[in-house]
Amino acid sequence: MASCHNQEKNQNNNNKQKLSIMENQEKTAIEKTLNTYFGSLNASDVKTAVGSYTADGVFMPTKFPTATGAEQLVAAYENVFKAIQLNVTVKIEEIIIRDDIAFARTLSNGTTLIHATGETTPEENREFFLLRKDNGEWKIARYMFNQPK
Repeated sequence: MASCHNQEKNQNNNNKQKLSIMENQEKTAIEKTLNTYFGSLNASDVKTAVGSYTADGVFMPTKFPTATGAEQLVAAYENVFKAIQLNVTVKIEEIIIRDDIAFARTLSNGTTLIHATGETTPEENREFFLLRKDNGEWKIARYMFNQPK
């Protein structure tokens, strides 16, 4: 009887370890997506920024219209990058995964160069990402941000 109980306990521990390893792999993949996205912001790279989204992705920037789908995302990022040059770093604060959906909270800070004036200003944002696994790859499905101050 004790032997059966120990086997069940060992099997449960093995299953938990496998799930933990899989979750860590998924979190690493999500971190890669987010880091690629923030790299595209710093590089003013519209193609990579938009490529970080699902086909039906939604971008909800503060004080600007919501952009939905690839065509609107391209226009939104082209407009952003015409106006400013970002130089930010990101800190991932939280990632929660449920099946093929995840959300992430991040903080970014650095500077923004405003092209029209040549002025550089401090930049700090809180970001919220809803991600979806799309053809085996984590992509941004919804994204919004605001300034904490």
